[in-house]
Amino acid sequence: MQDLNVNDVTDAVIEQMATTPDPRLKEIMEAAVRHLHAFAREVNLTPDEWLKGIAFMTAVGQACTPYRQEFILLSDVIGLSRLVNVMHDAGGREAAGTETSLLGPFFRESAPKIPLGGTLANVSKGSEIVIYGQVTDSDGKPVPHAVMDVWQTNEDGHYDLQAYDPTTMDMRGQLQCDENGRFHFRTFRPLGYSIPMDGPVGDLVKRQARHGFRPAHIHTLIAAPGYRELVTALYFADDKHVDSDTVFGVSKSLVIMPSLDLPDAPIKGLPSIRYDFTMSKDLDGAGGRVGSDPSKLVPAGRVGSDPSKLMPAG
Repeated sequence: MQDLNVNDVTDAVIEQMATTPDPRLKEIMEAAVRHLHAFAREVNLTPDEWLKGIAFMTAVGQACTPYRQEFILLSDVIGLSRLVNVMHDAGGREAAGTETSLLGPFFRESAPKIPLGGTLANVSKGSEIVIYGQVTDSDGKPVPHAVMDVWQTNEDGHYDLQAYDPTTMDMRGQLQCDENGRFHFRTFRPLGYSIPMDGPVGDLVKRQARHGFRPAHIHTLIAAPGYRELVTALYFADDKHVDSDTVFGVSKSLVIMPSLDLPDAPIKGLPSIRYDFTMSKDLDGAGGRVGSDPSKLVPAGRVGSDPSKLMPAG
């Protein structure tokens, strides 16, 4: 039997976990224990603070549903999603490839299919803009028939998952580029918005005196055989929060503005944005997504949990 002090306990835990057969799990958990224990020592974590942290994480889990992913939101606002995204890019995005951005907590599988020139709007109304361009590889060659998923907020700054019954899809769609990788679609200019502030993550952001806003943007996920999925977003330059995105998703190369003066615009008379996307070859099979459809992260038929199952007995 060993009497453990504030330093010995870390070594004891790692020694007991040494039998872990999965080498990657062993590596991750050993590092997690070292860093968590070092964190507790650095801030001199008290029992009351530790329990408040457990209560916060419990509340984050209980807020998750098939249509809301509070843990992705937490990862986003502390910059962890951005960090994982940047590290993931370093190992798989070609130098010429379009910069990526966050998938975010509002992506949904099986968006409505729309034709080239179609609109993302199913319920929403507003002043139309046109997004068009070409999908190419890193050598500038067209990627024929690439499939694009596009989603954004409505004119009130809400995603369909926030504004309507979950069966309603709006301001999102899936389209297929032509044989030359060209695409165009109609949409409304999105509104910048606050992240959901009615849950535990929102409470944390308020306590940190942060504004909690994301600049106006349009999400895009592009897929084609032989290429790494491209997950990115286009951000509007004149949004007042474009330099202080609360989830750290903006890159300079992704900032855009509509114009009425683009000579090759496919629909005349509407403000247009041309943006050409460059896909990277899929060299490692790791995929391009950092994030998920919220419904994929909750066990079928289960929303939340019995609180008694989340806390130790006694």
